[in-house]
Amino acid sequence: MEVAIFSSTPYERQYLDEANKAEHHKLKYIDVSLDMDTVELAAGYGAVCVFVNDKANAEVLEALHKGGTRLVALRCTGFNNVDLEAAARLGMKVVRVVNYSPNSVAEHAVALLLAINRKVHRAYNRTRDSNFSLDGLIGFDLYGKTVAVVGTGKIGCVFAKIMQGFGCHVFGYDPYPSKQFEALGLKYATAGEIGERADIVALFCPLTPQTHHIINAESLKRAKPGALLVNTSRGGLIDTEAVIEALKSGQLGGLAIDVYEQEADLFFRDLSSEIITDDVFQRLVSFPNVIVTGHQAYLTREALTTICETTLQSVTAFEKNQPLENEVKVG
Repeated sequence: MEVAIFSSTPYERQYLDEANKAEHHKLKYIDVSLDMDTVELAAGYGAVCVFVNDKANAEVLEALHKGGTRLVALRCTGFNNVDLEAAARLGMKVVRVVNYSPNSVAEHAVALLLAINRKVHRAYNRTRDSNFSLDGLIGFDLYGKTVAVVGTGKIGCVFAKIMQGFGCHVFGYDPYPSKQFEALGLKYATAGEIGERADIVALFCPLTPQTHHIINAESLKRAKPGALLVNTSRGGLIDTEAVIEALKSGQLGGLAIDVYEQEADLFFRDLSSEIITDDVFQRLVSFPNVIVTGHQAYLTREALTTICETTLQSVTAFEKNQPLENEVKVG
């Protein structure tokens, strides 16, 4: 099957090419992201493969459909960038990668947490300048601290287990309780309890209308003063401007994120020689107690292998009119 792969990168291509040895599809790599300005590049392709910041809204899907596309394959877990109702109306199938490596994202979240707590980013920059002063680098022991895991799917459960290993008190928040989470001997709390108890809040939930800006001015007011916030899920979970105000007042002790609400205009490209015009982002990264990585939490060899294999296997299943195990449906 002919597949147009948008937002493709050199490091992804080697994994896709390797996975395709077993599937034998015709892959066209397209560097740019999918939107109304680029949708013409997919004309004549039965399937498109998209990533987190590609736009597959109703208008784009209609254009894809007119060009002959019948399958949208997400090489990620989240599907908030796809209009599922429009896809269903057009008779287009949507598939995603349900499971790749929950360890990759959970471990990166732990790395971010350790770095922001122990000021690793500041120490690194100092020592490169031969500054070995320890002033301003004091952190705290994770042992005995309370960690709120918001979203207790596979990634959240792996993160919770790691935090247990540090000797933390862990509890969860999720409208859909997980037996796997409870099997770790852990309990759930209400949203209000998170603010009262948590020294660390880590987000692992999908972006939906219900979770959009789940971290906002009101929830930050209820937070324990000096708490740390970690987000490796979707940028829209956080009201960035509210977080900036909480950082300015000291209500929030630190922020470590791998995602950003307006990242589509920034991430996955080299802008080192350009002026960043996003004033909110520039303000955010000016804080010494903020760490931002560019949506790399999933980026391990194991995860990339599984993502590419699963995505192309779904394309094969669609081509052969077989059941789509990873199909995303409305509702």
